[in-house]
Amino acid sequence: MTVVIQGLSPASHARHGLHDQARDWPETNCYVDLWIEMIAALGHDPVAGLGFTVTQDFEGDQFTFFKFPSADLEVLYGVSVLELAIFDNTVAHVETQASRGRIALVEVDGFYLPDTKGVSYRTEHTKTTIAVNSIDPATRFLGYFHNAGYFALSGDDFDGLFGRLPDQMAVADRLLPYTEFVKLAPVTHDAALPKIALRLLEHHLGNRPRANPIRAYKANFGAHAERLMTSAPEFFHKYTFNVLRQLGANHELLSSYLIWLRSHGINGLDRAIAKTQELSGTAKAMQFQLARSVARRSFANYDATLDRMADAYDLAFGDLVAVFGGGQNRMAS
Repeated sequence: MTVVIQGLSPASHARHGLHDQARDWPETNCYVDLWIEMIAALGHDPVAGLGFTVTQDFEGDQFTFFKFPSADLEVLYGVSVLELAIFDNTVAHVETQASRGRIALVEVDGFYLPDTKGVSYRTEHTKTTIAVNSIDPATRFLGYFHNAGYFALSGDDFDGLFGRLPDQMAVADRLLPYTEFVKLAPVTHDAALPKIALRLLEHHLGNRPRANPIRAYKANFGAHAERLMTSAPEFFHKYTFNVLRQLGANHELLSSYLIWLRSHGINGLDRAIAKTQELSGTAKAMQFQLARSVARRSFANYDATLDRMADAYDLAFGDLVAVFGGGQNRMAS
């Protein structure tokens, strides 16, 4: 058995507070969620790295699938994310990196992930990312971060995940998975995280959308509604994951980040915290309302809901620019 982070087990793993079931969005997206759990398992505070959430935009057909920027991870937590070339045996590559104290991030098929039971496990082929912490090819065992937890799999799930089942190996032109690996370095600046996080936030605010992304979504919503009305029911779940969940979850994380900054002496954030929380909750409510509309095949008018979210965005970001604009901050001495 090759293990990177010692002492982890699915039975004893406790979710980070950002994945508390009482939140609007206990899970956000597979990449951010596994990083939250992995950063916490490494002994660091993942909330410090959430400043990038101010850059989310509407991309025409979806809201930005937000991710921790690699540069931020390196500055805050001493981890470097590099592409792992898979030119031979995927299992051997992953085991080699684990033996060097590196975690492999592998795009896999959720069909073989038992933690997705009731969603995609053995029912649907879906693309997702896992972070491999322990691996034993001899016993076909894998310990991995996925979504909001730490899990294990073995046997045929191991073989299916890595394309080693007979029917998979018979496919001559099968694509190899996109894989990254994480180099870990000692970090001694945890006490300085608030100052580092502020510097990154000011940079990210400079890259925020220049127009309100929710108003841009509203301008496109009519076409989205038509697509939802004419599509199979399962399309609704894919749509809301990439649109309303990404919008709401991003701003719930931003709200948690602002609360963290306030706890470190940053003033003037109360309204921005309240408005990002409001945006998160309204996006969740709209998702439920859309589900009813799709079931009835009759759409209500969502202009007021979208305007409320857009107004909340304007107020929150107006305050953030007032507090952090011009490269200044209000950290208490």
